[in-house]
Amino acid sequence: MRIGFAGLGRMGAPMASNIAKRLPNAELTLWNRSADKAEALAKSLDCSVAASPKALSDTSDIVITMLADDPSSEIVHLAEDGLFQGSARTFVEMGTMSPSHIDILVKSGPNGARIVDAPVSGATQAAADADLLIMAGCNEQYGQDLKPVLKALGRKTVFLGRSGAGAIMKLAVNSMIHGINQTLAEAMSLAEAAGIPPEDAFDTIEQSAACAPMLRYRRPLYLDEVNHDVTFTVELALKDMEITAALADQLKSAMPQGHVTLDKLRAAQARGYGERDMAAMLDYMRKERP
Repeated sequence: MRIGFAGLGRMGAPMASNIAKRLPNAELTLWNRSADKAEALAKSLDCSVAASPKALSDTSDIVITMLADDPSSEIVHLAEDGLFQGSARTFVEMGTMSPSHIDILVKSGPNGARIVDAPVSGATQAAADADLLIMAGCNEQYGQDLKPVLKALGRKTVFLGRSGAGAIMKLAVNSMIHGINQTLAEAMSLAEAAGIPPEDAFDTIEQSAACAPMLRYRRPLYLDEVNHDVTFTVELALKDMEITAALADQLKSAMPQGHVTLDKLRAAQARGYGERDMAAMLDYMRKERP
């Protein structure tokens, strides 16, 4: 099996590494907008590097993309030297995209191509541990031959039946994650304003019925965000919530809490928090005054 992987950021690099380690018989080729990153990773994994997305497609049966947003995915797939100009016929987009973008990819793909949206839930450590939840926009039969690849990347794949459903479900999950992040920031700020030390406040929340798994594994970031590596930026959270709010409006689905979260992310972005980890919303809320 020849597998191409495009997009070697915080999530993509460990995911590509897991393909190399967990599918040793696969022929892996990498491409990244920053070529030096692809070359360094390829050297460590003993695999190949493609000079362009088209070249990646020409050397692959399956191409996996882990890209940041709709515009970057559009360029990589649809440009003159894009993936769709090559000879691959299976494309799996695992970034968080809008369902309308997935529809564009499906309609613009080469004749006979299979295009599957399969975004993931889980942070960088889950990507490194192949512990991601994968939400596939197809039925199980349609994705049957992709199962070994998906198993190399995640702990479970949920097949959601139709194209675009993976993208929609990922937005729904992320709206909850960003809402929990905002609520945690408010709860911690309230406790600290009353004189309760941050560590004691977080200990209590962590042991309560309100604790979600993401709060436990993100504890170091919430308590000392500036001294830890960024795993997911405020800017990306804002992108997620803007797409989600637009989808909710399109479907006439009420999302009042989501709009509050969106407003706070916009305000934090305007205050210079965009490149910081989303845990920095705690710092933002500490400084916000009614």
